[in-house]
Amino acid sequence: MTLTRGMILLLLLLLPLGGVIAQDEGGDTVNTENAALEAPAQLPANHMLSGFTYHAQWWNNCGPATMTMALSYFGYTEDQGRAADWLKPDSQDKNVSPWQMAEFVNTQVPEIPVYATVRYGGTLNTLRTLVSNGFPVIIEAGYDPESANQGWMGHYLLVIGYDDLTRQMTTHDSYDGANLNYSYAHVEEFWQHFNYTYIVLHTDDREAELMDLLGTDADEYQNLINTFEIARAEATADPDDSFAWHNMGSVLVELAELLDNDEYYEMAADAFDQARDVGDGLPWRMLWYQFGMYEAYNAVSRYQDTISLAQGVLNDGGGQYVEETYYYAGVAREALGETQRAISNYQAAVNFNRNFTPAVERLNALRG
Repeated sequence: MTLTRGMILLLLLLLPLGGVIAQDEGGDTVNTENAALEAPAQLPANHMLSGFTYHAQWWNNCGPATMTMALSYFGYTEDQGRAADWLKPDSQDKNVSPWQMAEFVNTQVPEIPVYATVRYGGTLNTLRTLVSNGFPVIIEAGYDPESANQGWMGHYLLVIGYDDLTRQMTTHDSYDGANLNYSYAHVEEFWQHFNYTYIVLHTDDREAELMDLLGTDADEYQNLINTFEIARAEATADPDDSFAWHNMGSVLVELAELLDNDEYYEMAADAFDQARDVGDGLPWRMLWYQFGMYEAYNAVSRYQDTISLAQGVLNDGGGQYVEETYYYAGVAREALGETQRAISNYQAAVNFNRNFTPAVERLNALRG
């Protein structure tokens, strides 16, 4: 039987995802009830980390500036230029993804024993737990400050403290200033736009401690299950929540890759379609920052949809400065047998960012 889009969407809302995936994991039992979250340990009512060097971002340099601030906690003394040179060789690049931020720390800063771990589905309690135990944490969130007057965009924030009495997180915001407070409600609202993504920095001797604090989220697979359950609960509570549907699609893409199971791409594509259709739809800059939609559409042979989206982004006034725009269109062109156009797209991505390894690998494969 062929599942219609409506049937797949109903399954996404009703079927326990952990139960579906258990077959792919060899029958192992996975607890997904209530996102498999354990009862939080008692935490102090407030805590503040110190020892950071604040860096106001250079133009269009949020990611490198924020990571430079986080590394300063561990004695890193470089300015944001070093991170920018590797993360975004072209200063006009509109996006640095979390995996790239982590790769910079894990491979490009050998002089200090500091590493970065990326997870999704974070909560206020996650942030409170990490900060109160001395772990700097960066979150990726939606951003629409009146002072910028540019509309919705993506942004990184370095979380350095919290206060339960005032219900505020204290951040170093590379755009708006040091020691900037955001309400818990504000953090939750805008963090959802990026699937509650967070990057934790830690020294090598504290990795085991960090994994213990993360609980079930320490495991990459279980973290994705937990994150999916959060998004599904949000979509069930408000079926017009486009971000919740987009977050489900993003998790399903990650699961498809982790489990090597193309069925999840089908569900992901339907979730992304729903995200585009419900409520107010997605912000027009969404494809500057998040690319699961391209991955899902390519995986289910919707190549023209990918190409059409990429062409739209190229003409939106900023998407031409996002290497992923060229890369995913190249993947679609390659699948359609348009090898020379694919090579041109991959080359454009590499020309823009020489360290964007997916495009480098595809380019090398096609050229032999």
